[in-house]
Amino acid sequence: MSAPEVSAAEVAEALAGDRVVAVDVRTADEWDAGHIAEATWISMTELAGRLDELPRDRTLAIVCRSGSRSGVVADHLHDAGYDAVNLAGGMYAWVAAGLPIQPEDGWVA
Repeated sequence: MSAPEVSAAEVAEALAGDRVVAVDVRTADEWDAGHIAEATWISMTELAGRLDELPRDRTLAIVCRSGSRSGVVADHLHDAGYDAVNLAGGMYAWVAAGLPIQPEDGWVA
C-alpha cells in the first residue's frame, strides 16, 4: 500500500479544519444509504473519467464502506501524484466512532 491510512477521527478533524477533501467512491445505493456530509461522491467506476474534479492542492481522504476499495483508489491516486490517504475502516469506522452521517437516520450499506 503506497497511500497512508488515517483514522476516522483524523479525517473528521481535517474536514473541520478544511484541510482535506473527502471523496466517497462507493456505489449510488451505498451513498444514498448514508455518507459523510462534507464528502464528494465519485463512484469508483466513474473516477478515471472525473479526475479533473479532484483538487491537486489538498489532501484527498478516500472513503468506501470498509476501507478496501478506497485503499485501492487511494494507492492509485497517490501513485499518480495526488496527496491521497485512505480512511482506515471506511464508513464502518466512521459510524463506530460516533461521527455524523447524512441522512441523519441513514445507515452504512
